[in-house]
Amino acid sequence: MPEPMMREATSARRPWRQRSLVQLTLVRFREFLREPEAVFWTFVFPVLLAVGLGIAFRNKPADAVVVGVVTGTASGDSLATRLAASPALRVERMSDTTAARALRTGEVALVATAGAAGGIEYRFDDTRPEGRSARFTVDEAVQRGAGRTDPVRVSERRVQEKGSRYIDFVVPGLLGMNIMAGGIWGLGFAIVEARRRNLLKRLVSTPMPRAEYLASFLFSRFVFLLLEVGMILGCSMLLFGVPVRGSLLQLLAVCFIAALSFGGLGLLIASRAKTTEGVSGLMNLAMMPMWVLSGVFFSSSNFPAVAQPFIQALPLTATNNALRATMLQGAGWAAVMPSLAIVAAWGIGCFVVALRIFRWR
Repeated sequence: MPEPMMREATSARRPWRQRSLVQLTLVRFREFLREPEAVFWTFVFPVLLAVGLGIAFRNKPADAVVVGVVTGTASGDSLATRLAASPALRVERMSDTTAARALRTGEVALVATAGAAGGIEYRFDDTRPEGRSARFTVDEAVQRGAGRTDPVRVSERRVQEKGSRYIDFVVPGLLGMNIMAGGIWGLGFAIVEARRRNLLKRLVSTPMPRAEYLASFLFSRFVFLLLEVGMILGCSMLLFGVPVRGSLLQLLAVCFIAALSFGGLGLLIASRAKTTEGVSGLMNLAMMPMWVLSGVFFSSSNFPAVAQPFIQALPLTATNNALRATMLQGAGWAAVMPSLAIVAAWGIGCFVVALRIFRWR
């Protein structure tokens, strides 16, 4: 080829190489926005879930404990009257047969029966927390009604502080869960669908650098991540006053590192899968243990101590720990670095393995 034509061809290829990453990233945006279901599950569902949980577990006075009292006798009617005077109890008068059925179906937490000799029998399921608390609440009302007095004078001061509520606990968990789902589902399905339609084989034959194709997923994921974090935190702070006591910069850094890590996991899962059914099963297999174990809706410390090393090594557990430490405790970089190290190790390891075994055809 003559030298002028070679220079012209080289200069024509250079703008393409410069623009390819931008165009590939824009393709990711268009693919996402053309799927209303993806927009709903990424942006709308987490906000609706946070609002629903915030309303369900909002600050409110403690509910009265529902207890059944077997009536029909003078002692039973007297017991029901004494218990009804307690504001912590809601008394249901019923027969013995009805009370047994109500206790079995969970309609009442406890059944109290007055004996002929003046004693009282409590029937409750001691494996249910409501049953155990109802037993002490009912007995307190019975003993005070019989004239018991406390030998020590006590007083109480009720404190309700932002950061200790359930909604404060669950919002960082929802944020971590959304980062995980976006990283794994966002990369996994798009790559496998492109492979299934032979788009990867066609793209690899173009002048496009392969690294730029994979990088376009990460760049688009970062943009969506900012919107997700902004929507979930904004709605939580505005509607429920969820605190962010730590640095916003640190919070964003935790989110970005987690997004990279879960993006690497999604890339690894999709590196060899050929069908959407296959990659869907693999993604559920990877995410389901973390949904259950990693402390999204309840503390991961509820699981046995023997399982804690495995649970604390999961990337979602480390992400949730770092998010809660930053948002609720105002912890600095030193406190979250161990968790970030776990998240980064997962990301680096998954990327290295995925790039080695990734199949373009």
